[in-house]
Amino acid sequence: MWWLGAGLLVAAELLSGSFYLLMLALGLVAGALAAHAGLSASAQVVVAALVGTVAVLGWHLQRSRRANTQPAVQANPDVNPDIGQIVHIDAWDNDGTARIKYRGAGWTASPPDFKNTGLPGHHRIIEVRGNQLLVERIDEDRPADPR
Repeated sequence: MWWLGAGLLVAAELLSGSFYLLMLALGLVAGALAAHAGLSASAQVVVAALVGTVAVLGWHLQRSRRANTQPAVQANPDVNPDIGQIVHIDAWDNDGTARIKYRGAGWTASPPDFKNTGLPGHHRIIEVRGNQLLVERIDEDRPADPR
């Protein structure tokens, strides 16, 4: 019965995508191994409950620690390789944006705070929002930061 329950939880996890069900299935597998070891029914239940609980709590702690990493958003260079790339802006439009060619396509570029509009030159991409690039001006006197 332990193996059947573990199999059902694995199947339920495949349908739902909840990794917690796999952790509970580990508890049922531990109960099955306890049964094979000849432990009493109450000991099997205790082993299954302990292993399942520890697995679920461990997975929960693992996920909460990982949540402190940088989220996968438009400004994450680990997710979007465009972040940190350098573009050249020849001129800014009156609305505070610029039309540029980047990677063979037309893009709209704008600074995040509209303070540096009107200053042509090299800019670094700091975020991508759809077909808009948020850029910051690079000081021409200093070398570019290779973020």
